[in-house]
Amino acid sequence: MFSNKTNFGGALLLCASLILFINTASAGEPRKQTVIEPGGFLHSVYFWLKNPDNEDDRKAFEEHLGMFIDSSQYVKSKFIGTVAPSEREVVDSSYTYALILTFETKEDQDKYQAEPVHLKFVEDAQHLWSKVVVYDAFNSL
Repeated sequence: MFSNKTNFGGALLLCASLILFINTASAGEPRKQTVIEPGGFLHSVYFWLKNPDNEDDRKAFEEHLGMFIDSSQYVKSKFIGTVAPSEREVVDSSYTYALILTFETKEDQDKYQAEPVHLKFVEDAQHLWSKVVVYDAFNSL
């Protein structure tokens, strides 16, 4: 049996792999890929809502999240998702939302942490979640 930390490690690895090659193509254009350059920073946040089946809470969370992410001056790329159906033992499907962000540098991520729109999001939306887990990684290769 795997511990929750191991399950999140596996989830982080999967998310990191996905975010490394984000498809940004429009219809009819060749596919482009965004790669996290050496020194780049990956910020993975998992949220457990208090009432995950409450549509009003989900809508409020999504609105708060969207407003803050779209206003950040430091976020390079974003991925906002919900639990994907997966029956593998190494996958932790207990969270409600995943937020995966990339930054040019760790310094940009540090500035994002103190950014007024980020602080406002935490203040305005924290009543909606019961738990948050964060995994940070940087490209040192």
